[in-house]
Amino acid sequence: MTIIIDRRKVLRLGGSLAALGLLAGCDTLSFGPDLGGDAGAGGAGGTGGTVGPAPVRGTAGARTFGSGPVKVALLLPLTGDAAPVGISMANAAQLAMDYVAASPKIGDNITLVVMDTGPTAQGASQRASEALAAGVKLILGPLKADQVEAAGAVAKAAGVPLIGFSNNSAAAEPGVYLLNVLPESEIHRSLSYATGKGRKAIAAVFPTTDFGRVQQAAFQIVAAGLGIAPRSVFSYGSDTDQRSIASTLGPQINRGMVDAVFMPDRAGAPGFAKLLRTAGAPPGKALLIGSADWDTDPAILAASPLAGAVYPAIDDTGYLALKADYQAKFGGSPHPLATIAYTAAILANAAPLAKSKPPYTSAELTTPGGFSGRDGVFRFLPDGRSQYALIMKQVASSGAIKVDAAKL
Repeated sequence: MTIIIDRRKVLRLGGSLAALGLLAGCDTLSFGPDLGGDAGAGGAGGTGGTVGPAPVRGTAGARTFGSGPVKVALLLPLTGDAAPVGISMANAAQLAMDYVAASPKIGDNITLVVMDTGPTAQGASQRASEALAAGVKLILGPLKADQVEAAGAVAKAAGVPLIGFSNNSAAAEPGVYLLNVLPESEIHRSLSYATGKGRKAIAAVFPTTDFGRVQQAAFQIVAAGLGIAPRSVFSYGSDTDQRSIASTLGPQINRGMVDAVFMPDRAGAPGFAKLLRTAGAPPGKALLIGSADWDTDPAILAASPLAGAVYPAIDDTGYLALKADYQAKFGGSPHPLATIAYTAAILANAAPLAKSKPPYTSAELTTPGGFSGRDGVFRFLPDGRSQYALIMKQVASSGAIKVDAAKL
């Protein structure tokens, strides 16, 4: 399965940074002061692998950070097609461990072992096996959904939890958690916002891609959970399909039969919004709703038929707070997914998780209060999925503007 990264192309703008800790009354770990700086485009940061002490025995070629008694593996693609992303994430994890080492208020509870999965599921499975043989108690990563599934199967068989970084919820299961914004989180935030604005007659349109099918399944589950009966759910695989769907929806919008349209596909959204106009949908009569994949996309912001459309997004604070330290140490800008690796490393080092007997139990990882990390509040569910607190943005002539605060 192909890697899905564009959905996290977020520009995080200024502000103070929340601490990461257990929100259910346990220790709070401070990330330090607000780092300030300007908002630049997220790209592949860093120019090489991380540098650290000698590899842990049994993990040849790995790099380690920290000196705590609990071993934690970080599996990332440091070679292959996604290497720029993996290297940026590894660098961010190194920054997190540097922060732990420099903070007198945080114990150095873990040794983080960074290992290269390469681009394949087989590589992820092999690295997971090597990490377990070396005695790790938690695996962080890998990145791609197929790699998470492969490494997760190995970890689960050994009774060791894994926190993967894919945003494909199909890779989640009990004991295999996903630290990323999943379609369910986006859709729940979006539909809750729409119904809060009085929109009840909702239609949805999805591409016939692998991820489009994941989004469609998530939409149906979330809508049912919210008590929403969608007016219609469409899928398309061609421009002809889009025109046909628009010719159906346009008149329905005009007559008030549909008052909101969920259309998460970033690539198809500008053209489909234009088709709705052509098919008779008056501007602004139906609320157009996108996905987090829309964020900062120039084509979305420049499409006049999308003016007034809304979409969920990660709060912009955390990326910039990481960016300044990252640029100072590695040069360049961190990839947007780097915030996840930073959060994961700090989370793994948290004393209530790392020092419990045994460490990283399901009950601790799925505490209902959740955690607060670089991208804001999140929590893991017992089935392995995560929920993120997301803001809502609106497409406007001046760009995208925040219209609602972060909420789960």
